[in-house]
Order: sequence, then C-alpha cells, then structure tokens
Amino acid sequence: MTDFARLVRAEWTKFRTVRGWVLGMVVAVLVIVSLGLFSAAGSHTSCGGASEVCPAVAVGPYGEAVNDKFFFVHRPLEGDGGLTVRVTSMTGRMRLPDAVPGVRNVASGVVPWAKAGLMIKDGTREGSAYAAVMVTGGHGVRMQHNFTRDVAGSPGGVSADSPRWLRLTRSGETITGYESPDGRTWTRIGTAELAGLPATVRIGLFAASPGALTVTPADLGGSITAERFAEATATFDRLGPQGEAWTYDDVAAARNPDGTVHHPGSAGQSAGTFTVTGTGDIGPRLDGPTIANTLTGVPAGLIALVVVSVLVSSTEYRRGLIHASLLAGPRRGRLPAAKAVVVGAVAFAAGLAATGVVVPVGTRILRANGNPVLAVPWLTELRVVVGMAALTAAAAVFALALGALFRRSAAAVTAAVALIIVPHILATASVLPAGVGQWLLRLTPAAGFAIQQSVPAYAHVLGDYSPSTGFYPLAPWAGLAVLCGYAVLALSAAAFRLRRRDA
Repeated sequence: MTDFARLVRAEWTKFRTVRGWVLGMVVAVLVIVSLGLFSAAGSHTSCGGASEVCPAVAVGPYGEAVNDKFFFVHRPLEGDGGLTVRVTSMTGRMRLPDAVPGVRNVASGVVPWAKAGLMIKDGTREGSAYAAVMVTGGHGVRMQHNFTRDVAGSPGGVSADSPRWLRLTRSGETITGYESPDGRTWTRIGTAELAGLPATVRIGLFAASPGALTVTPADLGGSITAERFAEATATFDRLGPQGEAWTYDDVAAARNPDGTVHHPGSAGQSAGTFTVTGTGDIGPRLDGPTIANTLTGVPAGLIALVVVSVLVSSTEYRRGLIHASLLAGPRRGRLPAAKAVVVGAVAFAAGLAATGVVVPVGTRILRANGNPVLAVPWLTELRVVVGMAALTAAAAVFALALGALFRRSAAAVTAAVALIIVPHILATASVLPAGVGQWLLRLTPAAGFAIQQSVPAYAHVLGDYSPSTGFYPLAPWAGLAVLCGYAVLALSAAAFRLRRRDA
C-alpha cells in the first residue's frame, strides 16, 4: 500500500470514529430530504376550482415539457409528398400594459416569435412529432422540428410587396424545408429526421403566437414578468398541390369553465386564398415548477456539511493533533489531499443519498398535488441528482481547505457560507437586480448551483432567463467547474501554507 493510500485510510478511520462528524453528515442528508419533501407536500395547485387539478404538461418526442398550441388547417398525407405555398402577409394583435387602469390596451403588431407556415405532424395530439417551415414576426424564415430544434433561413419580414414562398416535403422519415423569394429559385433551409413517423401524417397551414412578454425591474431587486394575449394572422395563396378537403383544428385550445375556447383561432378560404389566425406557441415550455423545486433544502443542508468539513481540518490545529498527523505522513502536501479525498467522498455519498431520494419522491408529490412539473429526459434528471452530489463534494472540499487556511472554525464556516450559499440566495430570491445576480453566479463558488438547472434557455423561445426564474448564466457543468476550481485553489493554498509554515 502506498504512503498516500495509508494516509487516506488513516483519515477515513479518523473521520468515522468521530461521532459528531458522522452525525453532522447524517443531519445534512436529513435536512435536504425533509425540507425538500415538506416543501413539495405543502405546494398545491388547482385549475378552475378548488378541486380541479391542472392538466398534465405535454411532453415532446425528446422528453422535454413543451407547448403545442396553434391553429392548424390540415389534410392527410399518405407516404411521401409535400406542399408549397406563398405567404403574402403576417399581422396580429397584442395586449400591452394598460395605459389607463381597467381599460384593455390592445395594439396591432406581432411578437418576434409569432409564426405561420407549413407543417407536417404526426396527428394533432399535443407533443407529437412535427416539422415546420415558417415566417416569424421578427426572426425571418425558420425551420423548426420537435419543439427544441431550430434552423435559421433568410432574415426579414413578409408583405404583399415582398412575399415569401415556402415548401415542405417528406421522403420517408426525412422532412426538408425550402424557401424562395419568387417561387422559382429555391434554397434549402434544413432537414429533420422524425424517427418513427407513421405512413399517414397531417400536412397543412398553421399560425401561432406566444404571448407578449414584458419584464420590468422590481423595486427591491429582481424583475416582474407579465405575459399578455397575442395572436398572429397570416395570408397564404398559391397553395399546391391540391388534394383532399381541409380540416380545421384549434390544437390544444384553452377553454373557459363553460367549455368555450379562450382566445380561439380561426381560418377562412376564399378564391384560393387562406387566412389563418392562431394563438399559443409551438416550442419548449419554460413556465412552471421544475425538479429543482424539490431541492429547497440544499442550502440548509450545505451549512451542516460545511461545519463538519471545516471541523475535520480546524480541529486538528486547535487541539494540536496536527503534529500526530504529520508524523504519520511527513510529506506535508499529501495530508490536505488525503483529507480532501475522504471528506469529498463522504460528502458525495451523502449528497447522492439525499438528492437520489428527494428529487424523484418530491417530484411525484408535487405532481400528485396538481403541480404541472415540467418533464425532462431521464438523463437530465440523472445529471441533476449526480451533479448535486458533486456540488456537495466540491463544497465540502472547499470548506475543508478554508478550515486549514484560517485554522479557526468560526472564521472558516463564515467564509464558506458567505461564498457558496449567500450569493446563491441573493441572486435567486429577487433581492438583487438580475444583472448583479448573474455576475455573482458567474464569479463566486455559488456558480456550482447551475448544475440543478434542468430546463435550458432556448434561443427561439422568448422568456425571462434570470436567476430568480431558475436560469443560471453558466451551463450546468461549467458552473460546477467554477466551484471545483475554487476548491482546488483553496486546497492548493492550504497545502502551500502547511509546507511553508509550522503546523
């Protein structure tokens, strides 16, 4: 057995024989699980009445929660084929903040991601596979498929003086989108592979418009987000080839308590010209609780974990036990590393046990209480569980290193909490302006909390991507890497101090 392995074994023996340290890790697990489950059990949502449960969130082909609401003029397509159409206008209406209290402020215009064009879809069930080529309110021509995929075509709008020709074709499971300025010269935008597409699908015209989003700074920090009604109307002509009669569907239309459609779409046909009006959106869903809502107990659990990790290193200095440890391992640089291996491994196991219970169980409790928790692929849920365990391990190593640097428990615990937990709370609790919160979550060890984000920000979906709404400025693994970097830096500093100065 190598000298380092002996050191690790000695540190593990020391850790497991100190009951207070073991109990502290158990307390951290119980705090994370109990607070998370308590929060989930106390969260109830109903729709339309005290006992009416909200409908389930639609799930797309890749496992993400999606919005799939639009007006669809369609007919069956058996086997291969396609459609070509000319779009001559795109207009709309949107509700803006009321200028006069109580008076609805509805103005003409379209939101940037309003969309209208051609679609091939596996039926009209919410979340079913699709591919579409479209014009948008502010992002030019696009080809999108299966809610999360987006490819840009040419920029610019559409009008009677500058129409857009669109074409969508199917060959087996491959859907290809084209655009043209004149109906003669065509440019391919992109292709989509829709695995498992049945022989007969629906093909036709569609229109949709997400709500008009406004984000305003709150008085005490954070932001206030409001999404108001918006609709889009597109005019199509030169539609070909001709085929069976058209079916009109307001897909996933929201309904009032009396059964009538809330903000219904519509379509009309006259002399070969179609006018289609739609509301809603076709894309990933961002609003609603996520699996991260089950992790409310993590900050409190981290405090217990930080205290234990600091004591593992600071106690030796306070009681003079560091001399015995150095006799067992004269190479001083290895001692902090051995402690870090033990504390990191124990913290990882504790974090994995806690998140492995609270995430799946808490999510089931939230859904049982009527909360429309946004679905995510199982790999994403696994990443959150394992990533949060890695966060607890990195936080423990960082706190351990601070204990060795400060050699005073109170100072080290205060510094660890101030650097890891406090910035996260300030950034996500609408205490600070969104920009300040984002910088805190880029530059401090609190960046590691990005690992719990399960729903990513999408460039083709307008939203409030701020920390207070659960979106972090760094990608999940990048944020965790920042925390790990701080842990490595602090541990290196602790080893350097131990080598250069007497214990």
